[in-house]
Amino acid sequence: MFAAQQEQKQHQPLLKRSSHPYLTNATAPFAVNGSGLPEVNFDIGESYAGSLRIGNSSTDSLFFWFVPTTNPSATDEIVIWLNGGPGCSSLGGLFHENGPVLWPAGTYAPVRNTYSWSNLSNIIWIDQPISTGFSTGNATATNEDDVADQFLGFWRNFMDTFELKGRKIYITGESYAGMYAPYIASAMIQQNNTEYYNVNGLMVYDPSIGYDGVISQAPAFSFVNQNRNFFPFNDTVNAQINNISASCGLDAFMQTALTFPPKGPLPPPPSTYDELYDYENCDIYDILFTAIFELNPCFDIYQIGQQCPLLWDTLGLPYSYSSSYLPPGFSEPYFNRSDVKVAIHAPQNITWQFCLPGEENPFVGGESDTSPPSGLPDGPLKTVIEKTNNVIIGHGTLDFVLFANGTLATLQNLTWNGVQGFSEYPGKPFYVPYHEHTMESMAGAGVMGRWVEERGLTFVLTELAGHFLPQGAPSAAYRHLEKLLGRIESLDEVSPYTTQRGVEQPEEMLGNGTAWEKREANLVERRDQVHIKAYGRDSA
Repeated sequence: MFAAQQEQKQHQPLLKRSSHPYLTNATAPFAVNGSGLPEVNFDIGESYAGSLRIGNSSTDSLFFWFVPTTNPSATDEIVIWLNGGPGCSSLGGLFHENGPVLWPAGTYAPVRNTYSWSNLSNIIWIDQPISTGFSTGNATATNEDDVADQFLGFWRNFMDTFELKGRKIYITGESYAGMYAPYIASAMIQQNNTEYYNVNGLMVYDPSIGYDGVISQAPAFSFVNQNRNFFPFNDTVNAQINNISASCGLDAFMQTALTFPPKGPLPPPPSTYDELYDYENCDIYDILFTAIFELNPCFDIYQIGQQCPLLWDTLGLPYSYSSSYLPPGFSEPYFNRSDVKVAIHAPQNITWQFCLPGEENPFVGGESDTSPPSGLPDGPLKTVIEKTNNVIIGHGTLDFVLFANGTLATLQNLTWNGVQGFSEYPGKPFYVPYHEHTMESMAGAGVMGRWVEERGLTFVLTELAGHFLPQGAPSAAYRHLEKLLGRIESLDEVSPYTTQRGVEQPEEMLGNGTAWEKREANLVERRDQVHIKAYGRDSA
């Protein structure tokens, strides 16, 4: 296939580049007709999609969709987006979160995305590792180092094909990209080659950066308490989870972990992967998961608040019953349609799935990734922070997959640029500009969360968002990207979007928001209660 593709590139005449500045003999085979996407009734503009080989391989390739921007501030940069899983296609991010066209779950037709990241910069969505989405070949990766090696082989070919050498690179993603992105960024940095691997920043949402016991188990009870309206458990369940969180050491661990500044390295985390941990009696997450689905069979772990009936999903998101629920006329996910595959130069012989099914993953033999979490004290996240001084970790407050306080606890045990953790709890108001939007693509404005930034690392909590942050709060994610790219100085800056400079903003700051003030007060009260219970009222 690659030989034929190369021959096609050599003999195809150069096309006119008036409105397509990236169109060359080399890129023409990847050109997408912006007004020819099935079901999409508008032109998405210049874009390129298809498969590019990894290094010199004749069998292994990664699939991409590259959407250039017309923003004059982005001529020397490119942003990479990676979905997680492991084994979930980044086309899910493009079509549900931050691409130029969206088809949200439960809606009639695709719409133009006011908050497409391609309005700000050149964006590429990449299916990786091998066997994810439309990416094909021999799945030989056993760990994140293997994944990074494959990615760098693909990336060099992409940079050559589209003549992008020397560009500033910003790597972004969500969920298991909390593993992918730091390992890939660190591998690029180690190449010491700014022609191909000029990493200037990293941003990951609701990321897998720590142990399961820290990011999913220990914070579970406090999350339920913060969101009682969505977890109306009876007295028996409430007593059970309260007892587990206390007796299994989860409360005490979180009390220590969420100390600002930290008093030293954290104790070993309660972990369901630890042979000494009482998995049978202490798996609080599994108990909560079972109990909430009995109350609300349409509960959405990715963004709490979903009620019945289930919303049908154009991409067949593999969760609960929604993966098999498609209305009449829609027999398969959008990207598995033959006409869609033709439009984006995807392989016809691949059955596209948002994520690999069941227990499958893109590592050898379906086994688990053998790499340690990226956010451990000696992990790649530390390297990327210290080399770029431009890392953002965002977290939706409605995420029931990975908890914001678990991510924050992981960071409190990390030392970067000579100091451990943050010195203070995220307390600065995160301001999202008032802006122009359409009825099809609407999103909020004002104070939508809290943030803290110290020594090159920003942690931002975002309200009204869950695990897929750009999907739940697209206007907030748009602002995050402006910060990553250096278009604004601070997340509490009261200024319009850099792409909508004429929109007026309030003359005075809006305060911190009563919801956050109340939440933080409750958090302090719960910490005090846990401390008294564990150590006595008079202990320091």
